[in-house]
Amino acid sequence: MSETTAPTVKIPHPRGIYTLYFTEMWERMSYYGMRALLILYMTAELARGGLGLDEATAGAIYGLYTCAVYLVALPGGWISDRLIGPQRAVLIGGIIIALGHFTLAIPDTRAFFGGLLLVVLGTSLLKPNASALVGQLYPEGGARRDAGFTLFYMGVNLGAFIGPIVCGLLGEQLNWHYGFAASGVGMVLGVVQYCVTRRHLGETGLHPPAPSLTPGRDWSMIWAALAALGAVCALAFTGALIINPVALARGTTVAIVGVAVAWFGWAFLLARLSLIEKKRMLVVVVLFFASALFWSGFEQVGSVMNLFAERHTNRQFLGWEIPAGWFQSINALLILLLALPVSAMWISLARRGSLPSLASKFAAGLLLLAAGFLVMHFAARSTLAIGRVSGLWLCTTYLLHTLGELFLSPVGLSAVTKLAPARLASQTMGIWFLATSLGNLLAGLLTSGMSSENAAGMPAQFLHVALIAGGGGLVLLMLSPFIRRLMPGIQ
Repeated sequence: MSETTAPTVKIPHPRGIYTLYFTEMWERMSYYGMRALLILYMTAELARGGLGLDEATAGAIYGLYTCAVYLVALPGGWISDRLIGPQRAVLIGGIIIALGHFTLAIPDTRAFFGGLLLVVLGTSLLKPNASALVGQLYPEGGARRDAGFTLFYMGVNLGAFIGPIVCGLLGEQLNWHYGFAASGVGMVLGVVQYCVTRRHLGETGLHPPAPSLTPGRDWSMIWAALAALGAVCALAFTGALIINPVALARGTTVAIVGVAVAWFGWAFLLARLSLIEKKRMLVVVVLFFASALFWSGFEQVGSVMNLFAERHTNRQFLGWEIPAGWFQSINALLILLLALPVSAMWISLARRGSLPSLASKFAAGLLLLAAGFLVMHFAARSTLAIGRVSGLWLCTTYLLHTLGELFLSPVGLSAVTKLAPARLASQTMGIWFLATSLGNLLAGLLTSGMSSENAAGMPAQFLHVALIAGGGGLVLLMLSPFIRRLMPGIQ
């Protein structure tokens, strides 16, 4: 009796994934394009159209901004879940982001800070809900959902690649505010595309998944919070309230660490976790601080590394000076090139029974970060001897840091979903993103220690970061057998 094998039917992706792909691509283009200019504009002399801020202040503002972009995802998700639904949240968020970028294009200091605030508020609605909509398009889960998120992630990095190229060219070569305006144009294109193709999302995310029983009270809370924020801004803009960005960044760092410690303390002492759950939560604690350490180094790409590209890197090419912001595109390009090979490497190692443990992957990420800063240590030493150095130094550092990101970031997200108790899954993920916020804030604060005004101290500062990151990686390697015993059955 002969058997026939049914042909494999390839199920296409829902058309809505392409709506979200291009929405996120344009949003990331606007975000990373503006970020490539941010610290360069703040530290540029008044005669060059910049704000003329010292590097410590500019770094603190940069850290507060990038930290806030992650922190606001929680209230933005809450508004979507209870009041307006993910589809409307993405639309409203995109419009606010575009307004923020166009506000940045106004040559006025108050407009600059107002624009940053608008971008943060808009991101709170768009960023978490675009990702949520992707998941809702694949209710069956499985490999098809993974493929959908991979496609979405490629859109993120394509936008991150394009943004610094366009905005860096306009902002650095013509006028800073042209670069900021280009970010706004990118977000407008994303909003227009979203409106034109939104019908492909159908009913997905059209309504709040957990509608509020007291919408009037909730809206009153939101408007009261916005009014309070507006009052603080008004006081600051009129000079009635003096805000020290460095002190605020340091205070926020302490607050974030305090929130994390308090939440973990509550989870261990009051959440009635079983012994197994407590062991797994202990692993999350270790990974939380390892992640914060990694991002505190990695996220200097937009601050310290950007300043190094501008002031200490030979960017001449065929008689033309490459914009410093273009170096910001290297990470995204490397992600596009290396993400699939690294993923295939994990699969191959798993088949051979040689897959590194979770802690070992994190340790490798930190050691690669350390190696990148060791490269920068020698680059900084070279600048003291010969002046501007080759861009290959930065390219090598970004290659090492990108590999570190691929070893740590997706692995960490996956690990948290496995380690978190089911009833605390969302809260644990929120705390996990708090580590990224903390890392961004620390990255901004570290800028003051690597000031180009103190060029002689740069090699020591880069080496200091390399030693801290490398030490953290070595500690994780030593703890790896102990951590593995805390999470049996989880890779």
